[in-house]
Amino acid sequence: MIEFRMPSLGADMTEGTVLHWFVHPGDPVKRGDIVAEVDTTKAAIEIECFDDGVVEQIRVPEGRTVPVGEVLATIGDGVPSAPSPTQPATARTDAELAPREPLAVAAESGSQAPAASSAESEQTPPQRMTPLIRRLAEQAGLDVDALHGTGPAGRVLRSDIDSAVREHEAAHREDGKVRGGPSPAASTDSSPVRHTRASGLARRLADARGLDLSAATGSGPGGAVRAGDLPPAPPGSGTEKSAETMPTEATAQAPGTESVGPGRDVAAMRSMIAAAMVRSKQTVPHYYLSDTIDVSAATNWLLRRNATASVESRILLPAVLFRAIAGAARQVPELNGYWVHDCFQPAAAVHLGVVVSLRGGGIIVPTIADADGLDLPAMMSALRSVVARARAGRLRSSDTTAATITVTNLGDMGVDSVYGVIAVPQVAIVGLGAVRERPCAVDGMVGVRPQLTATLSADHRASDGATGARFLHAIGDLIQRPQEL
Repeated sequence: MIEFRMPSLGADMTEGTVLHWFVHPGDPVKRGDIVAEVDTTKAAIEIECFDDGVVEQIRVPEGRTVPVGEVLATIGDGVPSAPSPTQPATARTDAELAPREPLAVAAESGSQAPAASSAESEQTPPQRMTPLIRRLAEQAGLDVDALHGTGPAGRVLRSDIDSAVREHEAAHREDGKVRGGPSPAASTDSSPVRHTRASGLARRLADARGLDLSAATGSGPGGAVRAGDLPPAPPGSGTEKSAETMPTEATAQAPGTESVGPGRDVAAMRSMIAAAMVRSKQTVPHYYLSDTIDVSAATNWLLRRNATASVESRILLPAVLFRAIAGAARQVPELNGYWVHDCFQPAAAVHLGVVVSLRGGGIIVPTIADADGLDLPAMMSALRSVVARARAGRLRSSDTTAATITVTNLGDMGVDSVYGVIAVPQVAIVGLGAVRERPCAVDGMVGVRPQLTATLSADHRASDGATGARFLHAIGDLIQRPQEL
């Protein structure tokens, strides 16, 4: 069973809010599918599925704020299982409520299952579906017997209901019927079923403003309607105040916009950064080292390689630098890990944290997982993607993997060097400055070479200066052999 937990964007994050679920209990999911969206002070995070299965249980409803690490949902292999005695009836999943075959019951109990009574046989629906799905189908005005189930053994899922409603509505429009007439999706009670994908905040705003979500064009994943897609509340409608009191929601940031992130609270972000930095400087005994690295071999190799490569496949120097740092962290494991419980715990893999400056102020630190296993093209692609998502405020759960070592690069800002502050509980952070043409002695002669200053801020409890020096030298050696990275 897979457990989806509230992700963390660093030690300064303590909680998050579930914005929207894109799946429901009983829905099949595949590896890479986006199943939920959660909101943090710094970004909205899309929760990905890392394996195939069926959604068993959604434990945290939309709009609820829970601490980091809280289980949000569980995904299993789709095999029905009996609920635990302490599990509330409202939390039972579609798979648990689905009708079970007598042979399956007999196999589990080890004895022959009793024959169903005639009354039970008369009540058994011809279609395999849970009572909840049957009620949704009836509320949508659909013919239950005509539904086609895509679940195990032909079981009707909620996604099948949504598909049937969309097909019915499309046929309704093609026939030229009046839009204001009876809708097949109209509910038979006072709680209409929403079939339009939308975030929790968008639903609450639409309810407050009396808007029809199906009329809005969604800009979120899978066409989901987000709060920014809704028209503003009419003046004097009394909904402006209620909308202001709702939590903000992140939307995709257009290139060139100068904001921390859509809906981001700048003051709250600065408060979180301040708390993390103060904690680090008060509890971690930093020591600092720097080294000047010649990057002429790397820049010359990149020029030759990129001359024959397409624009999309070209590699930039930062990819070489980041890959060299990941390789050095593998060679010097004393700097790759965490200081917890008054001792150093080395990490089994190198997960590279990347400090990304946000437009308008603030920083965010997404992660490139297993960075030491990536070749240069893969590192370049990962670096481009994670920076773009971070600045758009649209991270994925894979971007929130706990980093084992962090890199801050201010070379593009023109500074010669930067000494970072260690992100607790990590024990090291690498700083990269600008590449400059500098005079240097080469083979007994003075020449001019492109060079940069690499710095290391490390935790003196976990390592000493000699270890840090080996680490910086390992970075320099790997940069001299870019073709081997």
